[in-house]
Amino acid sequence: MKSKSMITKSAISNKEQRKLTISHVILIIWSFVALYPIIIMVINSFKDRFSIYKNPFGLPEGAWNFMNYAAVFKDGDFLVYFRNSFIVVILSLFLLLIIGSMAAYALANMRGKLSYIIYFFFIAGMMLPIKIASITILEIVRNLGLINTIWSLIPVYIAMGIPVAVFILTAFTREIPYELTEAGIIDGANRAVIFTRIIAPLLRPALATTAIYNLVPFWNDLWFPLIFITDDKSKTLLLGVTRLFGQYQTDWSRVLAVLTLSAIPVILLYLMMSKQFIKGLTAGAVKG
Repeated sequence: MKSKSMITKSAISNKEQRKLTISHVILIIWSFVALYPIIIMVINSFKDRFSIYKNPFGLPEGAWNFMNYAAVFKDGDFLVYFRNSFIVVILSLFLLLIIGSMAAYALANMRGKLSYIIYFFFIAGMMLPIKIASITILEIVRNLGLINTIWSLIPVYIAMGIPVAVFILTAFTREIPYELTEAGIIDGANRAVIFTRIIAPLLRPALATTAIYNLVPFWNDLWFPLIFITDDKSKTLLLGVTRLFGQYQTDWSRVLAVLTLSAIPVILLYLMMSKQFIKGLTAGAVKG
């Protein structure tokens, strides 16, 4: 009997090992597919204008050309564009997380049909792209006197990210035991203190997930800066890259250098928040 049970356990372990191996192979292949365009972009940013056309998928012939990066910092307004994008994205994410977490806490603790109506009102925003209201938003921004300023983008990005933020944070907040709120009330704490000192620290994984999920659309957005901003001093990074596109020819090596530099903040922020991001994604996967 012992030998049969040992054979059964070994068979099960072998199956699990094969599944694990297959999953690792699939993930490695998928990682290569996802990283290959980034690798090609970085390699081509170290080539001159004509080498890209000769061998777009190979390494640079001879010495690597760093003049593209020097030209970006010397001739262009890269630092101005980078500063504008950084300010807009950081402020938008900060305000989005505050507003989204407060709305999620309110919806998670409300009782009755009204809370579900408000919740589904937010969720409906995920189904309707905000770009369909671009003309109306442009009129609002013009009436507020925010045309040609980076401040015109912040309320638009907050409105664009609120549906996803409420969806993620509300589901996560409902998993927090209500006994913690009751304990805070017994100790004499008001709702603001309970939210800031008890609930908010527990929302870190969900906040990281929300931040990373909205970071890429905010950073890479070209549509609304193209509509709202024409002044060079207020252009964002991706909008500033369009200045490098000529009518008859384009210096692709310099364009790829700018895009490589613009990808660094997104990658660094993801690496800094990756642990919290993974916790947020897997928070509800296992329940005891």
